[in-house]
Amino acid sequence: MDAVAAIVRSDSRRALATLIRILGDIDLAEESLQDAVAQALDHWPRSGTPENPVAWLITTARNKAIDRQRRRVLETRYSESQQDLAENARVGDLAEENMEEAVLDLHIQDDLLRLIFTCCHPALARPVQTALTLKTIAGLSVAEIASGFLVPVKTMEQRLIRAKRKIADAGIPYEVPRPADLPERLEAVLSVVYLIFNEGYASSGDGKLIRTDLCKEGIRLARMLVRLFRGEPEVSGLLALLLLQHSRHRARLDVEGQFVALDQQDRRLWDAGMIAEGQSLVEKALHQKRPGPYQIQAAIAALHCQALDPQKTDWPQIAELYAALERRQPSPVVTLNRAAAVSKAEGAQAGLDLLATIEDLADMRRYQYFHSVRAALLRECGRTSEAIAAFEQALLLTRNPSERNFLMVQIKALRAQDLAG
Repeated sequence: MDAVAAIVRSDSRRALATLIRILGDIDLAEESLQDAVAQALDHWPRSGTPENPVAWLITTARNKAIDRQRRRVLETRYSESQQDLAENARVGDLAEENMEEAVLDLHIQDDLLRLIFTCCHPALARPVQTALTLKTIAGLSVAEIASGFLVPVKTMEQRLIRAKRKIADAGIPYEVPRPADLPERLEAVLSVVYLIFNEGYASSGDGKLIRTDLCKEGIRLARMLVRLFRGEPEVSGLLALLLLQHSRHRARLDVEGQFVALDQQDRRLWDAGMIAEGQSLVEKALHQKRPGPYQIQAAIAALHCQALDPQKTDWPQIAELYAALERRQPSPVVTLNRAAAVSKAEGAQAGLDLLATIEDLADMRRYQYFHSVRAALLRECGRTSEAIAAFEQALLLTRNPSERNFLMVQIKALRAQDLAG
């Protein structure tokens, strides 16, 4: 049953993109897919997984949608509704179960791109673009998205409802824009792909710290964008960043599923193939002399991956790159990362001095990583009681069990040290 559920999870988001194009209605596609998923979880364990699970989900959900529409329309409009839906459903014939997997996959990749660009239409505000894409493409729950935006679940539900309504009312087409319209959407598209990956890299939920399904989805989407935007250095930079970050995933948790800090990781577990591909991509991108935020972050990740011994990490260069990133994309999160790098290059107090410039910002007071970084630097400076308090504040803001356990270990060790002193 677990194996079947895993297949359904991995394939359902791909099926959704095609269903939205076929049906032209996000809500109807989501509802119909839920029915198909429920049927799959009931039937597949007994009858076996179909040869083409995505095609099965698309075909079944499409039929469920037709049934839903039949129930919804008035008797007097029944034949008209049937005709309209049949017209839409003709393009769904691509989902027959005997279709070649390669052909179906090509169609679905196109549909995913259409859906991403639809969600990132400039008629929608940037936060709504991001939230809608995280919901439809990544399959995050409304609660998970609301947590990331620091808003109540009900507020996020209303935002998503309004966004779907706006897409329908404005007749926003499900298509990859014309070349002239691509630049204004590319930044948003890259941002949401990065956020999909990042939610997998460090999940904000209360389950596993690393969601490899989301990491792989982010990488797959980035590869699709590289093919679409050949020669665009920021797109290559994003793919490079994701590959370099994901290359370390096997070393980021121990055998018990607990978080392992970067300097404690077994670097033999890092994926050499991903590292090589990521380094090659970022080098080629930077040679185009059009550096952007994703290229700079990829260069930082490449420096980490080059250091086979944590003591040989080029922290001064990393600190300089974070400074360059901060100039191009100022944000307290970038400053936080720069402070961590500066502390390695120049000492913990230098890092604390930099953190002091952002410690009064509301976003940082609510950000667990600000408090955990500050706690680590306070510990290095021998300010044990302050470090304990900072770790405790980080713990209050952390939902993920692996990270909570990591923080509790730090607090326990510091308390023991305080008592011994």
